[in-house]
Amino acid sequence: MTRLLAVLGLCLAPQVAPAMVGGAPPADMTIARHVVLVVGSGGTSCTGVAISRDLVLTAGHCALPGADYKLMEFDAARNPHLRDVAAIARHPQFELAALLAHRATADVALLKLATPLPQTFAPAPLAAAGRTVAAGDPFVVAGYGLAIRGDGRSGGTVRAATLVATGQPGTLQLRLVDPKTKGEAGGLGACTGDSGAPAFDTGGGGLAVIGVVSWSTGPKLTAGCGGLTGVTPLTRYRAWIVETAGKLGSELAP
Repeated sequence: MTRLLAVLGLCLAPQVAPAMVGGAPPADMTIARHVVLVVGSGGTSCTGVAISRDLVLTAGHCALPGADYKLMEFDAARNPHLRDVAAIARHPQFELAALLAHRATADVALLKLATPLPQTFAPAPLAAAGRTVAAGDPFVVAGYGLAIRGDGRSGGTVRAATLVATGQPGTLQLRLVDPKTKGEAGGLGACTGDSGAPAFDTGGGGLAVIGVVSWSTGPKLTAGCGGLTGVTPLTRYRAWIVETAGKLGSELAP
């Protein structure tokens, strides 16, 4: 997805709207079938995750007022096709100013689709309520963002990487790193185009969405990608997601 800060003409660290750099491979279909590409009329792009056949979860800053949004799908020949978004619901406590100031906020949004996704996609369940995270816990992050920072041609493919929680994980923010580089050198991580990408918990034997990507840094907290991947966990917002999905008439994946 196009980095929101780049769209705003800013150069800050951490950068909003992070993609999977550091040599992350294309995701296999067990992961990719859950992940969608969200494009905006302002030239932005983000990642999202299907949580119902007609409902996509993404980052709040990926669905800002004043722009139109669609899903972009690719056929077998990689030709793009657009799918209409019928309604957008941003969490009422999301504050863009807080995000740009590098403070935790309710960076989640739901996109209600005009028509259901095809059978090639599959809804992913939300992680169980009350799931706690400890330093070192692994998560799979999958996004459509750039594989090489600054090279727009390297995006548009779902790539996945296993990252681990670092620091003191909490309910406001998770910081993930490549377990090999630990954020000290360039490694696997989110980058331009990965905002809204799902962070999957695999502890239950399957994939469950525990959060969405909000920002990234380069190594040693510099601007860029391949250092920290910042994730907004769903713990505080799960009830809102479930309630809003019901109001929109969408049945969440069990």
